[in-house]
Amino acid sequence: MGVSAAILAGGKSSRMGTNKSLLLLDGKSVIERISNSLQDMCNECFIIANDQKPYEQLGMPIYQDDHPGQGPLAGLEAALIHAKSDLVLLAACDMPFADPAVYRLLLDQLGGADAAVPVYAGRMHPLSGLYRKTALPAVQSCLEQGNLRMKSFLNLIQTKELSHFPELGPDILDKHFFNMNTPEEYEAAKRILT
Repeated sequence: MGVSAAILAGGKSSRMGTNKSLLLLDGKSVIERISNSLQDMCNECFIIANDQKPYEQLGMPIYQDDHPGQGPLAGLEAALIHAKSDLVLLAACDMPFADPAVYRLLLDQLGGADAAVPVYAGRMHPLSGLYRKTALPAVQSCLEQGNLRMKSFLNLIQTKELSHFPELGPDILDKHFFNMNTPEEYEAAKRILT
């Protein structure tokens, strides 16, 4: 069963003050780190970004969404439209330590559902989820109605929530769900690598 990986590189990075996806960690940009970590489990890896120029040198396909400024739901729509596989895993560009082991668990647990979404430390993480193309009509319906909340969309489809991660310790999970949105978090990410 093929899987496509879509890295969402939208957002204004306003809290960081610069494009967070291109910040370097151990000599590689965050977006390259994410792509490299997911390549082995995916048939393809592509970027969703409305400003394509910063990513052209990465040599990865880049797709724009059809609803600029409408947030991650618009990014998911573009990912589901452009993916060559029936299954699409999402990774936000502020997840420098995205771990394929988490996505493999989602894949194992998906069953017949339209989506598998992790819940960790009491929070749902839809931007670290796995989605079938069957979810596309619900995404488009929400966008048409201006209902941009991921949670609202997930309530319209058959969603498997995964809160138990057997064999994955907190070291892997804390890193996977680490978000890097501020200069302080960027410094924290650098410390994680040392």
